[in-house]
Amino acid sequence: MRVTVYAGSSVGNRPVFAQEAGRFAARLAQSGCDIVYGGGSVGLMGVVADAALAHGGKVIGVIPRSLVDAEVAHTSLSELHVVESMRERKAMMERLGDCFVALPGGIGTLEELFEVWASLVLGHHRKPVMLLNTEDYWNRLLSLAVKSANYGFMSVEESRSLIPVHSADEVLDVVARWSPPAPRWPAGPSSRPAPLPVD
Repeated sequence: MRVTVYAGSSVGNRPVFAQEAGRFAARLAQSGCDIVYGGGSVGLMGVVADAALAHGGKVIGVIPRSLVDAEVAHTSLSELHVVESMRERKAMMERLGDCFVALPGGIGTLEELFEVWASLVLGHHRKPVMLLNTEDYWNRLLSLAVKSANYGFMSVEESRSLIPVHSADEVLDVVARWSPPAPRWPAGPSSRPAPLPVD
């Protein structure tokens, strides 16, 4: 199984974030999972890659050429895919992964997370989306998802499709029992809006 991990270029200001990221990646590697991530050598990205490699894991990086030029690419990965844009990076990371886990992070991690979660809700993929909830980092986002459902902006099933975990073993458990939410709009010609009349 390939786990796409969204992790940022900072380690945060508490040692626990790097410690838990390293423990998480090491356990994934020990469990035989490949890791797909953003290809960087810095921040939690670097922690994830180094920990997985140190425990015999296969690590696949996807990084824009601009970041290679800035010399932040990890040079010891199992595979490194260099793409031309952030959009291409996100698309490849989504395509390569069998599930997705966001570590605590900033706006880049949030962007990646929201895009892949929205794609799940819309039925563009059927893969689980999870949050490594170190130090309860994601609690307010999880509360916002509940509030969004309470206010009628998403279904309860959709709000629960963003799943908090605390370990790699929990990720494996989620994948084993995963049942995706029904797509918001069924696929097929019948679900498409009727064309406007032509004068």
